[in-house]
Amino acid sequence: MGGLVIGTAGAFALRRLGTIMEPEPGNPHEVDGVLNPAAARGPDGDLYLFPRLVAAGNYSRIGIARVRFNEEGDPVGVERLGIALEPEAEYELRSDGGGGCEDPRVTFVEPLASYVMTYTAFSPQGPRIALAVSKDLFHWQRLGLANFTNYHDGRDPDGVDDKDASLFPVAIPNPSGRLELAILHRPLFPGTRPEEMAAHPASRNVDLNRESIWISYCERAPAGDPLSRFGRFASHRRLASPVAPWERLKVGGGTPPILTRHGWLVVYHGVSGVGPRSEDGCQLCYSAGVMILSTERPQVVRYRSTEPVLAPDLPQERIGTIANVVFPTGIDRRDDLGMPGRFDVYYGMADDRIGVARLDLPEDLPLGGVPHSPTATA
Repeated sequence: MGGLVIGTAGAFALRRLGTIMEPEPGNPHEVDGVLNPAAARGPDGDLYLFPRLVAAGNYSRIGIARVRFNEEGDPVGVERLGIALEPEAEYELRSDGGGGCEDPRVTFVEPLASYVMTYTAFSPQGPRIALAVSKDLFHWQRLGLANFTNYHDGRDPDGVDDKDASLFPVAIPNPSGRLELAILHRPLFPGTRPEEMAAHPASRNVDLNRESIWISYCERAPAGDPLSRFGRFASHRRLASPVAPWERLKVGGGTPPILTRHGWLVVYHGVSGVGPRSEDGCQLCYSAGVMILSTERPQVVRYRSTEPVLAPDLPQERIGTIANVVFPTGIDRRDDLGMPGRFDVYYGMADDRIGVARLDLPEDLPLGGVPHSPTATA
């Protein structure tokens, strides 16, 4: 467990705490990796991870594990507790025998008094955002696929792949000022995957319509049990598009939004290319940055990292199922230690194992960040 500072990004800095979870020898559910976990404090105060467990054939389940801490309060390992979700629903299964429940995020949504899991369902149509709800983190009720209204160009969301979704924990003001539930997500419009973008020159123009993190707001749910289903997500806004070289090919969501004294904190991911381009394209590099959204108007970005706060430097991050990947998905505010300015960030390492790094909130927002917030609406 090292104390290496791995990124500064102004006054933001992350310090690696170590590898928290790796594939268990002999476990067929984990033969191709454990990665990209959600993190949530349970009603008992314990911290639980929900890692993506990858079996042969890229068949993914969502596990559940309790985090173990040392005397200093740093996470050092996990206790496996079983499976939270495995592919069962029609939208999680494919006709070729494949499918999966992938890359979860978990948020305790206060208006619903429940935990809500957003995850990627590897459906027959491609990756889609699915929802599940729980009172205790152990028993999950599927709510189905998230429903979205059309985008501003008239594009039907049913034909658009979507990933990296997470919910705000409270109702926030929509662009009209009405309090609604809101979701961050990353639509994958055709032609905008990092592998496709890598073929373009480094000087290409960014397409603000597509290569972005979006924020969408939930219309009122139908009458009846508010947990039976969400309403449709509408009022889509582009929240952030690629700006800095380290995120040139793509930006996408990471950890769920968590409120701090500076605003809503999101640790997100960006993709760039490494090495010379070839006929097969260039190798991709996934890094992480920090974004702060306005407390009163969360569609406004107050701060963004000009440099990554976490980049694939360790061998475990540079060599694995997919090389050169750090992918933040879980965050834990350390109120249990009386340290509300400390956040432990859980992240996937080379799509193979899980690491954790410590983020300490600076007293003031650093100067020189990139408050870049596209203005077009949907």
